[in-house]
Amino acid sequence: MQIHVVEQGQTINSIAQTYGTTAEEITRANELPDPNQLVVGQAMVIPIVGSYHWVQSGDTLYLIGQRYQISAAELARVNRISQYQPLSIGQRLYIPPRPRPAADFIAYAEPRQQVSPALEEDARRAAPHLTYLAAFSFRIQRDGTLARPPLGNFPTIARENQVVMMMVVTNLEGGAFSTELGGLVLNDRNLQNTLLDNIIRTAQELGFGDIHFDMEALPPEDRDEYAAFLRRAKARAENAGLMMSVAVAPKTSAEQQGVWYTAHDYAQIGQIADFVVIMTYEWGYSGGPPMAVSPIGPVRRVLQYALTEMPAEKIMMGQNLYGYDWTLPFEPGTTARALSPQAAIALAARENVAIQYDYQAQAPFFNYTDDQGRQHQVWFEDARSIQAKFNMVKQLGLRGVSYWKLGLPFPQNWLLIEGNFRVRKRR
Repeated sequence: MQIHVVEQGQTINSIAQTYGTTAEEITRANELPDPNQLVVGQAMVIPIVGSYHWVQSGDTLYLIGQRYQISAAELARVNRISQYQPLSIGQRLYIPPRPRPAADFIAYAEPRQQVSPALEEDARRAAPHLTYLAAFSFRIQRDGTLARPPLGNFPTIARENQVVMMMVVTNLEGGAFSTELGGLVLNDRNLQNTLLDNIIRTAQELGFGDIHFDMEALPPEDRDEYAAFLRRAKARAENAGLMMSVAVAPKTSAEQQGVWYTAHDYAQIGQIADFVVIMTYEWGYSGGPPMAVSPIGPVRRVLQYALTEMPAEKIMMGQNLYGYDWTLPFEPGTTARALSPQAAIALAARENVAIQYDYQAQAPFFNYTDDQGRQHQVWFEDARSIQAKFNMVKQLGLRGVSYWKLGLPFPQNWLLIEGNFRVRKRR
């Protein structure tokens, strides 16, 4: 696989010729709505085996080999040149595919009243690239019962693709995470027993393989109570032959305070759970000022802290499959519009603006003016930003990646999974 960023004057045919493939293959892989309307700065995945490197000033076979984890001798052999021959600026070198480490991949699906045909189709297309499909969410009721989400054909899709179904259990109430409900559950042993009975029974009835607790905004004073509840849940799940996982907020220290953070004790949760999803996104969020949703620097700092509290093989890095369109100037109380990476590119094409890239955040963005004369800024994800995160996952030796959420088209992401990893199938 190769990532190509469109430059001024390039066409789909000229790009295809550069990489020895066809315009049809590139169009199909990237699901381009109009291959004749490319956007300057648009990142595309070129579906070829291996990749190419164009020699730049200062490059040597040794330095290029270090970058791509291949020896200078092997690089020279593959390209049929002398290892000691000086390189020419602009010279094209073929980089053969490297070994791919195994990794787990999760995607959450959040149907509303029913599973829409579009969401079901997105789940079906993603399933070959997934280890787990997470049904969001089974909402805890105050009597210990569960309000179920619609599942549609998710179980069938999972079974056909050897994907484990995850039963996401939340303290959502009235559309928001409820601190009060969380406190009730964590401090009433009888309520916990009823709840756990219902969770295990429902998981077995519906064929789930993992019980996944996403309990947020918990009372800060209930840090140890949450860990004790998870221990009881883990014992019950294990006895029933089920896995148990937990989603946690992105923290950079054990002392981090706040209703979203304090009760999520990385050390205890990492010891209890089979694996942990760290929600490393929403730095740029719908109610805040425009910025990258998951800038790589803050994401790395969270993961590096997590590695001091739990083993790498338990850590799933959270990744957003969406971006936001902010109206400028940002005013507190306003809400940015969420959009998929494909929709962001289509918007840039419609507005005839180039896509820029912030190399510090490792994220694409662009600005435009709407029909009412209002300025906008859009931050989203593309192949470059995902590849940067994949490189970090491999460098840190993490278990894998967890996506929030399906229903937002991003074909380049799934292509890059196959180019970088061997997807574990645990079913």
